[in-house]
Amino acid sequence: MATLQFELVAPERVLYSGPVDAVMLPATEGDMTVLPGHAPVMTALKTGFIVITDHKNHGTRVLVRGGFADINQAAVTVLAERALAPSELTPESIEQEILNVEMQRDASHDQAFKDAADSTIAQLREGKAALQY
Repeated sequence: MATLQFELVAPERVLYSGPVDAVMLPATEGDMTVLPGHAPVMTALKTGFIVITDHKNHGTRVLVRGGFADINQAAVTVLAERALAPSELTPESIEQEILNVEMQRDASHDQAFKDAADSTIAQLREGKAALQY
């Protein structure tokens, strides 16, 4: 079976690097699944989960808060603004992310920034709820 080379890079570290069967991305235009042979595209990412499916059909979820994905037929590279590795992904860690965004929103006077922060908070709450199942 054909695979993609996938690399997930956050500001402080590389969270994943290796061959995968598929990657689901929370693109700003809507969630998308990337398989080998995908048409080249670059897309912005919103807050949400990246789901990495390896050759054993094992799915790994990573929470990202924004960034970009560069996709071509053989590889996907994600540059995340912020990311939580699977070992760090708990309802408590997501609650801390929500608090951080709320503090940034409350300190801002820019209405567009506040609106974007509210959207991020809603997406984080959805992610937290999904983890509790």
